[in-house]
Order: sequence, then C-alpha cells, then structure tokens
Amino acid sequence: MKPFEQEFQVIWADLDPNAHLRHTAYNNYAAQVRAALFDHLGLPLAKFVASGVGVILFHEDTTFKKEVLMNEKITVDCAAVGFRKDYKIWKFRHNIRKANGDVACTILVTGAFMNLKERKVAPPPPEMIEVIKNVPLTEDFEWLD
Repeated sequence: MKPFEQEFQVIWADLDPNAHLRHTAYNNYAAQVRAALFDHLGLPLAKFVASGVGVILFHEDTTFKKEVLMNEKITVDCAAVGFRKDYKIWKFRHNIRKANGDVACTILVTGAFMNLKERKVAPPPPEMIEVIKNVPLTEDFEWLD
C-alpha cells in the first residue's frame, strides 16, 4: 500500500539562521502527518482522548540528505515499518521529499500507545486496532518483538 502523504509549503517560521529548514521543523511536519493519517483513517485526536488513549515517542532518528529552502513545497509521507502483535508499540518511517522528488530527510519514529488513566504503555482498544490495521505498511515491514 502506498504511504499516506501530505504536501506543505515551507514558511519563514520554519527556517534556521542559515535560511534553510531547521532541524526540528522536519520532525514537526512528520508529527503532523502521523496525526493526519490517523484522522484520515477515522481516528482523530478527539477519539483517542475519548478512548483514554495517548501516543508517546521513545525515539526519533532523523537523517538529513538535502537542504530545503523557504517557500519550497515538500511532501511528507508516513507508513508503518513495524507493529508489535498487540499493537502497543509501533515504528513509522517518514520521507520528506522536495518538489523534484529528491528525499531531503528520512525520519524513523518508534513509539507506543498509552493508557492515559493508568499512565502506562498499553494496547489500544480492539475497535481502534481494527482501524490501525489500515495504516499503510512499508515494503520492509516486520512484526516487532
């Protein structure tokens, strides 16, 4: 399945003193696309909160490959690299591409779902898992231990 993607235009507020996209902005765009993916699947933030489920990150690995400048259009994609079989823990990959298709940045994010009442990592409710099963998978997807 093709990764979920969104297009953005780089704005002034996302630049660093070198006049290119600052390092944290890449991760902000990736986070926005993850949220948009769940929204697209029918799991907007309000449903997470109403279900008592939160999302936490353990690790973000960001690899910068090409410079992105002001007003450039970028496309940010999102697909799952892995899930634990109980869907408690997950890993997503984002590619940030320039308008010409060159990959400017790759971000690998590992995180989990959290029970907001117990404040513990936990599988999401079964009805959420059924929706999460529709997340696009990468070609190298693997079930996590």
